This record gives sequence, C-alpha cells and structure tokens, in this order.
Amino acid sequence: MVTKQEIIDAAHQIGFADIGFTSAEPFDSHKAILEERASFYDWVYERGMDLLKGTDPKAVYPEARSIIVLLENYHREGFPPDMLGKFGRCYMVDDRMTRDDLAQRTKQFRAFLSANGIQSKSGDKLPQRLAAARAGLGTFGKNCLLYANKAARQSSWVFPVVLLVDKEFPPDEPTVTVGCPTWCRNACIAACPTGALRGPNKIDPRKCISYLSYFGEGVTPIEYREAMGMRVYGCDRCQEVCPRNEPWMNQDLPVSQKISAWAKDFDLPALLHMDEQYYIEKVQPHMFYMPPGEIWRFQMNAARAMGNSLNPEYKEELERCLAENRDERVREMAAWALEKLNSL
Repeated sequence: MVTKQEIIDAAHQIGFADIGFTSAEPFDSHKAILEERASFYDWVYERGMDLLKGTDPKAVYPEARSIIVLLENYHREGFPPDMLGKFGRCYMVDDRMTRDDLAQRTKQFRAFLSANGIQSKSGDKLPQRLAAARAGLGTFGKNCLLYANKAARQSSWVFPVVLLVDKEFPPDEPTVTVGCPTWCRNACIAACPTGALRGPNKIDPRKCISYLSYFGEGVTPIEYREAMGMRVYGCDRCQEVCPRNEPWMNQDLPVSQKISAWAKDFDLPALLHMDEQYYIEKVQPHMFYMPPGEIWRFQMNAARAMGNSLNPEYKEELERCLAENRDERVREMAAWALEKLNSL
C-alpha cells in the first residue's frame, strides 16, 4: 500500500501548497456552534445546504476512514488592478465552472489515490477550514479565516480541498487554535465595513459583504450601501488589513494573464446593462453564485459601486439604466447612485 509520505510527495508534485491528514471523527464542536447560532444560517438551509450533515464525515461517505486535506495557495499571482476592490480574490480564481486549474489537479491527485487502491469522495460539505486545522495545516484568525502554518508565508490566501478516503492514516497534530498576535488590536474586526465581525471568531454572515453581494434578499439595505463601497462581488477587507498577511502582500507578484484576459468583461457599465446571455457567456464561468434569472443582483451591485465611485462619468450609464432596466430593485439602486453623484 502507498505510504503517507508518498501521498505527501504526490500532492506537492501536483502543485498543492501543503497537505495534512486527520481522522474521520465527527466535528462535534462545529455542530454545537451551528446549533447555537442557528438563526444566522436559516438562509443556508433554505438554499438546500445541510451544514449539520457535514459535521459527520461518515454521514457523507460511510466508508470514510481518514480525511486528507490539500491546501491551495490561490494568490500565487497578482490580480488586475481594475478588479481589486471590486471582486474578491478567491472568486477570480474559482474554476468550478471552467475546470482549468485546481479542478484538474484535484482530479489528478484523486487518480493517484485510486491507482494505489484508495477510494475518495469530495468533502466539500464538511467544515473545510476546521478540517484543515484539525489536519495541522493552519490556525484561525479572528476574522474566522484559516491561516496556513507553512504555505503562502503563513497567510490566509489559501483554501482547503477536503477528501474523504477509505483507508486509515495516522492523523497529523491538530492546530485548532487562534494564531493572531496580541498586538494586532483586532484590525480585521475594526476594518469590517458592515460590522459582520461581531468579535474575535464571531461572524454574522448575513452582514458580510460577500453574502450581501450575491445572496442578500431584495435591494441592499441603505445602511450598508456606502459601507460596501466599490465591492461588487465578495470582499477581502479583513484580509487586506491583517498583519499576518503582510509578508505575502508585500511581494511584487506578476499579474495573472489568464484573469487579465477576461477582466474587461467585468467593467461596471457592462455589468449594469448585461442581459442573461452576456452573463452566461462572460460572467458566470468565473462568478456563478447567482443563476441567470438573478442577474439583477449583479446589476444592482454595479449601480451601487458607480454611486460610491464618486465618478460623474457614470451619470449617463445610471440614467440609461433608469430608462431601460425593468427590475425595480436595480432601478432603486441606480436612483440612489445617481442622487449620490448629482450631489457632488
């Protein structure tokens, strides 16, 4: 049978930043938190996602004997400047639709396991950050994100790929703890634009800009509009101000040419006026949390960003939106944005 070290070597050869192993025991502490904060996650269950089931690996894959966690560094390259501040970095590299990078390497790793007699199943329903910490790959930040122990200069620009496997391996030493320095003065909590971070390791996801930008119900509440700034889809604010991320952020990384090739399709006027066909062909391959029938969310976010840009050149685009767009939520935001620009 293949050894644990041979699996580790294969993961690194395929391009993963780190790898860890943990048991297939239930995530009882996470289950307790979900039950305690159930009101925060009603919207998740309404969308058909069973978070509680994911706290028991064997409920997902009865044959599970161990969990292998691969750690991906998604900030290996820089991002187009015009995209930063508008779109979260992790969404720009999400290839679950295009399947041209991480998906291929994950498939390659699973094929390696299979060739060595190990069957695997995706653990995407499990608490992935907790699985990674339990596998010794990282600690938590006060912003609830995972910070690598070794990869990406111990930054949070990583995400775990969790696999349930039918063979048992010795688990790595867990690092389920908060690794923030005492002198950081809760920088992430203070910087959270909408107050979603209620305190160290406590978040109200319903106030998070990521949630508000693609899952929020109805037109964005007025109390969040200015705070959301230019952010159209996702937010990196708590990571950008974090001192634990400075070593990685202070590098001069080459800008991704792959992302640059399609970044022009995310110009604010193009998003504001797009139809479903444009969304399906240009936007959805990269940022897909909204079905085509909900492109009003993207349009609304683009209108809000235009208003917060304080750029009077967007007035004409917003006036066109008011005249042409049929969705009252988009028009309401366009009117708000236009009033903001007209007041300058």
